[in-house]
Amino acid sequence: MPTKLAKSDVAALWKHFTEFRDHKTKNALIEQYLPIVRFVAERLMTKLPQNVEVDDLASAGIFGLMDAIERFEPERNIKFETYCTNRIRGAILDELRNLDWVPRLVRAQAHRLERSESSLTTRLGRTPTEPEIAGDMNCSVTELREIRRETHTAAALSSHKRWTDTDDETGLQTVEIVEDPHDIDPSREIQKKELVALVTRGLSRKERLILLLYYYEELTMKEIGAALDLSESRVCQIHTKIIVRLKEELSRRKADLV
Repeated sequence: MPTKLAKSDVAALWKHFTEFRDHKTKNALIEQYLPIVRFVAERLMTKLPQNVEVDDLASAGIFGLMDAIERFEPERNIKFETYCTNRIRGAILDELRNLDWVPRLVRAQAHRLERSESSLTTRLGRTPTEPEIAGDMNCSVTELREIRRETHTAAALSSHKRWTDTDDETGLQTVEIVEDPHDIDPSREIQKKELVALVTRGLSRKERLILLLYYYEELTMKEIGAALDLSESRVCQIHTKIIVRLKEELSRRKADLV
């Protein structure tokens, strides 16, 4: 495992790489941030079938890290750890889609599950319960939930495939042409987004970042503290204050949300 460098040494690496763009410095930066690749790969592993190897995910993630290093602009005062996470995750998901990792067994299980649910719904006249579906499929409830998890992940990846007869980037993604039965009125959604922006306008950059990392990136308080150079208890304090302030602001504007 690479030695963790001091902040001053990392800053010196970035300064040197920004000026000279040499491979030696780039490799040193890659080694410094490799643990982030492993972290992202292991997080994604929890949502994938057991036959997917974390090392394979990490290998794809390294390309995302390399791309992030090439594109990163230190002068923008953004934490690289935060910047590279999305690129690493994107590189891993792109590789999974390119390799079409979904095994035939998962596809077969997905069709089997769909047939069972459809048959039971018709027969019972209502949505079947998990035990009923498991009984029809001759498996345990635990096995049924594992099947759901694997097929859900497969569907999530497939929804981003391009719907086009060409190889260029002009085609639509499948997710963009599938009708959403729970679609929301666009104008009303815009109003709500504007309201959320208004409510959170008073938050500092650090406070916004904590909300982003906690609720969207699903990092723990400890992990956020490590990324922002804060103690875990300090992150908890800031998060609590943010929530209290947001609740107070939302209470004052409750009528606008109805």
